Amino acid sequence: MAALRHAVTELAYKAGATPRVAGDVALAVGEACGNVVLHAYPPGETGPLILEARVLDREIEVIITDMGRGMVPRPNSNGLGLGLPLMTTLARSLAISDGDGGRGTEVKMRFALE
Repeated sequence: MAALRHAVTELAYKAGATPRVAGDVALAVGEACGNVVLHAYPPGETGPLILEARVLDREIEVIITDMGRGMVPRPNSNGLGLGLPLMTTLARSLAISDGDGGRGTEVKMRFALE
């Protein structure tokens, strides 16, 4: 996950992001990737984590997709439940949807570069 975070942060810097924005992007991407690792797949199973990032006008868009079980309530989750509120605070926009064919989850975030 650190390599993904680093790659997206570098893209943000190359596109003109301030250090604060680059830090926000890194933190939100880390949270989203962590959610895939913790929640997308049943215990003992692994699967893909796909990260796409692109610069659009004066924003950076990051899309993180998995092919897991989708977003369902998990009362026995070992997470703290702070990731989604944090991503909502850091990103200019956040959209969460079912993956293609109803499998998995897609998290799309946009950040203003300045």
